Amino acid sequence: MEVGFLGLGIMGKAMAVNLLRNGFKVTVWNRTLSRCEELVEQGASMGSTPAEVVKKCKYIIAMLSDPPAALSVVFGKDGVLEQMCTGKGYIDMSTVDTVTSTKISEAIIEKGGRFLEAPVSGSKKPAEDGQLIILAAGDKSLYDEVMPSFDVMGKKAFFLGEVGNGAKMKLVVNMIMGSMITAFSEGLALADKSGLSQTTLLDVLELGAIANPMFKLKGPAMIQEKFPTAFPLKHQQKDMRLALALGDEVEVSMPVAAAANEAFKKGISLGLSDQDFSAVYQVVKESSAASKV
Repeated sequence: MEVGFLGLGIMGKAMAVNLLRNGFKVTVWNRTLSRCEELVEQGASMGSTPAEVVKKCKYIIAMLSDPPAALSVVFGKDGVLEQMCTGKGYIDMSTVDTVTSTKISEAIIEKGGRFLEAPVSGSKKPAEDGQLIILAAGDKSLYDEVMPSFDVMGKKAFFLGEVGNGAKMKLVVNMIMGSMITAFSEGLALADKSGLSQTTLLDVLELGAIANPMFKLKGPAMIQEKFPTAFPLKHQQKDMRLALALGDEVEVSMPVAAAANEAFKKGISLGLSDQDFSAVYQVVKESSAASKV
């Protein structure tokens, strides 16, 4: 199977590498073309524009940073639509809102193509290990055809029905994740200021009902105030914002998520945008220090 891959950020690069390692022919494109060089060394071809990749490949996967980027790659100059036609399939694995996903879907279908949204749950390490959870919706026949690629990139794929459901599910998952890491940060700060061992807190949590891989993975580094980027804080805040907008749309009150979103916004103002989203711990500590003044 020959696959086009648009977007080689932290996630996209790892996903494209997995496809290459598992025998797929991959043509890559990234807005900063120099990022393609490492994959070309591993056997990928490179397209100079999204349109060029679409022209060459039957199946095109996109993994882009946010709704504006996703829309630009499709509708912009030398974009996906310029070469989209009958027989081609577009799989957008970016995390976007339902409005963006629907707009892209309608444009792809109007050109004769098929569309699948397939955002993923998981960050850098699961992407590298091919252990992502794929939340797909849209054209079922396209879903079935690209399942071999999903099997390489993920440990489980869900088909959720009509376009929009994949985007909604991803936002719900990331809203929960963002709220949890913020509460976890407050717990670490509270333990520390109360004279308790943060390491012991991690041990206690690991043995209880709220044990989870995220706390276990990120907790030790957070205690050391190290935040190696697996999922940038700015992207977590984007997902919180989109989830809150979904809540407004369906009239669900989310005060916990709203408070967590404010913490991530503060993190951006403190220059933490490109650090891991667990750097929200720095926001909690900053707020604690400020409250003493």
